[in-house]
Amino acid sequence: MKEFFKRKDIEISVKRYLQDALSAMAWGLFATLLMGTILDVLGTQTANLFGENPVSAFLVTIGGTAKDLMGAGIGVAVAWGLKAPPLVLFSSAVTGMMGATVTGFGITFAGGPAGAFIAAAIGAEFGKMVSKETPVDILVTPATSIIMGGIGAKLFGPAIGWCMIKVGEFIMMATELQPLLFGIIVSVVVGLVLTAPVSSAALCVMFDLTGLAAGAATVGCCAQMVGFAVASYKENGVGGLVAQGIGTSMLQVSNIIRNPWIIVPATLAGAIVGPLSTCLFKMTNIPVGAGMGTCGFVGQIGTFTAMGFSFSVLWKVLLLHIVLPGLLAFFIDKGMRALGLIKDGDYKLDL
Repeated sequence: MKEFFKRKDIEISVKRYLQDALSAMAWGLFATLLMGTILDVLGTQTANLFGENPVSAFLVTIGGTAKDLMGAGIGVAVAWGLKAPPLVLFSSAVTGMMGATVTGFGITFAGGPAGAFIAAAIGAEFGKMVSKETPVDILVTPATSIIMGGIGAKLFGPAIGWCMIKVGEFIMMATELQPLLFGIIVSVVVGLVLTAPVSSAALCVMFDLTGLAAGAATVGCCAQMVGFAVASYKENGVGGLVAQGIGTSMLQVSNIIRNPWIIVPATLAGAIVGPLSTCLFKMTNIPVGAGMGTCGFVGQIGTFTAMGFSFSVLWKVLLLHIVLPGLLAFFIDKGMRALGLIKDGDYKLDL
């Protein structure tokens, strides 16, 4: 069996599912739910500004369609992350869509993003097992992928989706009741997930995180990205500033392994800004923007979507998402360098 799994490139491991597949899931979310949200908001706002017009209506239509096809996008992305062959990959559009929309036995709750992930993963792995094993591969492989993915969607998707939503509801309720404590916890935890080789965006969407908790998650992610970009400017210059500031702080993972102290400035910055977001500024966001930070400025677009675009919101975004995280990380890093905990070259990236 071990040799068969090796030949089929089936790897049952945390890395394959929580790193490769979950990170790939984020790309499926970006191409459907995220882009659909942006187009929908753009169409709605232009209609508000200039009145109803064909362009605005078209943007709203295609944005809505993109959001509706989130499950298919996740399915294809997850299968790609699991290194599925072509027929399995294409069939995963179906399994992902079933996982997102099919309800279970006695459960009226659809699987959503988590259900799409589970159904696509099950369908892809079983599809890989039979791929190119029979003379009628064009029939057997997609049939196996769709049937097994459908079973997974029916049996597991709704329950897992329900559990993820309930966890998200608990986090949001706890943040509302204890904004200081959970402002710190949510900001730090989601920020660390963003820097780790796991998709914080996918997790926030599966939790359906909104409200103050989503706002705290956003500033935590911003603190990691902006914090690392500013603290490492001496080593990496403008290229590193851009790559980490609007790309991803995940680039620092290998350096963190060599010297774990370098994660402290950005993380402490998030712990400070998190409760400011929840207690003082009352920042919110939408699920797809909550785990993105400053990556492509998606976190900021999501904030404007949740809170509306105004000068008041704009200066809060600039202060909490960029200015404060950068300044805090800069001075904390300076102090740690003075103590000898961080040395020149510890942040160096191969750009």
